[in-house]
Amino acid sequence: MADTAWEMRKSPVPVPSFTRVARAAAGAFLFAQLGAMPAPAASPPDTSPGTRVVILGTGTPNADPERSGPAVAVVTGGRAYLVDCGPGVVRRAAAAAQRGIPELEANRLSIVFVTHLHSDHTVGLPDLMLTPWVLGRRDPLEVYGPPGIKAMTDHLLEAYAEDIQIRRGGLEPEKSDGYQVNAHEIKEGEVYRDSNVTVKAFAVPHANWKYAFGYRFQARDRVIVISGDTRPGQGVVQACDGCDILVHEVYSADRFRDRPAVWQRYHADAHTSTEQLAGIAKWARPKLLVLYHQLYWGATDEDLVHEVRHGYKGDVVSARDLDVFPAPVATGKRKKK
Repeated sequence: MADTAWEMRKSPVPVPSFTRVARAAAGAFLFAQLGAMPAPAASPPDTSPGTRVVILGTGTPNADPERSGPAVAVVTGGRAYLVDCGPGVVRRAAAAAQRGIPELEANRLSIVFVTHLHSDHTVGLPDLMLTPWVLGRRDPLEVYGPPGIKAMTDHLLEAYAEDIQIRRGGLEPEKSDGYQVNAHEIKEGEVYRDSNVTVKAFAVPHANWKYAFGYRFQARDRVIVISGDTRPGQGVVQACDGCDILVHEVYSADRFRDRPAVWQRYHADAHTSTEQLAGIAKWARPKLLVLYHQLYWGATDEDLVHEVRHGYKGDVVSARDLDVFPAPVATGKRKKK
């Protein structure tokens, strides 16, 4: 990898023999004491689904009808936190709600974290601003993103001013102020906190963009990291550092070799290949690596996973729209043959 710091780790400091002996003696004493105590009562099983990642869109600028634009939801504590809003975001959220995730009902979509201002990551922003309001959202949409996000939301409100005026003043039932937007321009570090999550932004290198971010969600039970668009760098590694789920963009290294030189130059500067992602994952050590925003160029999901596994032996899956991670646990008994 480009960052030589990844190639170096300090060896563990040798533990003196007398320390090992002392630890062993202390461990034996503690074991003897615990053996004399009654066993604690078993806790009831936790049946709550816990923090989930819902992949609302895995697409790219390519007009693939099977894949909506990039959007991910972190669902925890009865609320959905969106990352990016590619085309189709509200309808994909509605589809997820129909599949049993009510936090993604349209009128409950109230917060989004934008990684960068590329059109394929933001074309769904006016949809997210207005459709949930038309369907009953009463509070303003909270938008967090890089410098420029406030100008974008201000211009969108101006562009739809007549629509907003007619909906509020015409024959439709009275509407609230839920069309409004609170835009927060962010920098690296903690950008949001509530009783469910702490969200930190970290800078990522993405072609000519001055500001591009990934996000780290610390919930009670899981740490989720979403890369956004990025070429290889240390930001993802440091943010993940053994996280539960790493959602990372990717392109096929095998098919990249057949791309025109002009596109090779761009994609090498803007995105991460399967080979490079394998190296990142070895350092980041996620419990689950989820591929999204995939550039296939004729490859399949199975091809991408196979390419990553050439250099990384951890759990890897290539996501499709509406996938949920961790995967829901099947309930009910299997039928006997």
